[in-house]
Amino acid sequence: MHTEVTTVICGHKELKKLTELSGQLDTVKRVICMDDEIQSNGTAVERNSSWTITSFTDVEKLGQENPADADLPLSADIAVIIMYTSGSTGLPKGVMMTHGNVLATVSVVMTIVPGLGCKDVYLAYLPLAHILELAAENVIAAVGSSIGYGSPLTLTDTSNKIKKGTKGDASMLRPTLMTAVPAILDRIRQTVRKKVDGSEKLLRNFLVFRRFRQFLGGHIRFVLCGGAPLSDDTQRFINVCLGVPNKVDDDDEKEDKDKGHAAAPIGQGYGLTETCAGGTFSEYDDTSVGCVGAPLPCSFIKLIDWPGGGYLTSDSPMPRGEVVVGGPNVTVGYFENEEKAKEAYRVDETGMRWFHTGDIGRFHANGCLEIIDRKKDIVKLQHGEYVSLGKVETALIVSPYVDNIMLHADPFRSCSVALMVASQPMMEDWASKQEIKYA
Repeated sequence: MHTEVTTVICGHKELKKLTELSGQLDTVKRVICMDDEIQSNGTAVERNSSWTITSFTDVEKLGQENPADADLPLSADIAVIIMYTSGSTGLPKGVMMTHGNVLATVSVVMTIVPGLGCKDVYLAYLPLAHILELAAENVIAAVGSSIGYGSPLTLTDTSNKIKKGTKGDASMLRPTLMTAVPAILDRIRQTVRKKVDGSEKLLRNFLVFRRFRQFLGGHIRFVLCGGAPLSDDTQRFINVCLGVPNKVDDDDEKEDKDKGHAAAPIGQGYGLTETCAGGTFSEYDDTSVGCVGAPLPCSFIKLIDWPGGGYLTSDSPMPRGEVVVGGPNVTVGYFENEEKAKEAYRVDETGMRWFHTGDIGRFHANGCLEIIDRKKDIVKLQHGEYVSLGKVETALIVSPYVDNIMLHADPFRSCSVALMVASQPMMEDWASKQEIKYA
């Protein structure tokens, strides 16, 4: 409704949902269904006589029968008219991106990860509505690598939607490259740790490393994590599992090296929808934890004082403040939301466009950025204590007993409250050991 679109591309399941909302979708004229067979049963077409519902196969045929010269875009033309932010601090905002914004991020990332090319295989499982995935797939297409599509629920052999005894997406595709969000990596780490009974001694056994690598198909050479803060423990665990060669995996190691691939640690990046995923990116061989790397060649990063939160650029030993990003990757604004755009986007006297992220960071001596807080995450409780919701959630989500979590703080109360979704397998295991009948 907000986008006022005239054409919708969807699957058959989404088509059914659309028909239920047809009374609210006044601007829709065409629906392209990705499924070859459109089973309308009379409902979709009869209730929406103004809609033209077509299969994607028919659209391809129409294009073949009516060839047309490509209408190539200019750098300033809009490539993505609306990509919604997560809405974690209010209603989602629709970010508008130009072709120049997208290419700014894509072109520099291609130069950072060495050896990208046709031998690589990328496992895509995040939605394309996520800026991290959109940028990653554009990079992969630009270098000529292969893309295999999966989903978070079918990613590994033990994922929720995988039938027992069958293989997950990673095992079948055997990717060399992946992007990930912390929640996925935390879940993988918990699963692996559970398989080795949580024993620290077993982490020294090469079998554990092999088990982890096979969990992601056995050929991963680089994983980029973004979208949210990754805990130091999870990053360190995965660094060790991916980055340490082991005798048991000699054959796989040799095969990877023959292809020009070698085991490497996970890397962290920092960016937002408003910066077209561009911001910072850790070096390929950087095994340190906690930082999100140095600024990308397309990005200018600066910190500005936030006195209200006690973060100043004059702080010692490291300057701290709100992270502000400038450069050609900074997007043009929000769709039909000038008020929010004026708050977040500023143009300086040189014409440089800056986006005020709301994230709090500090710069290390080596030029790497560390995200330490978020302005809207900080709540002052009744007795004057400051609580960072994000920090508390990050500390609790690493527990193997927690599947998901939300923290709530009220300035008129003296404490915060965490609403947690417990991990059913872990709770069943704990109940069994306590001789408690789990219902």
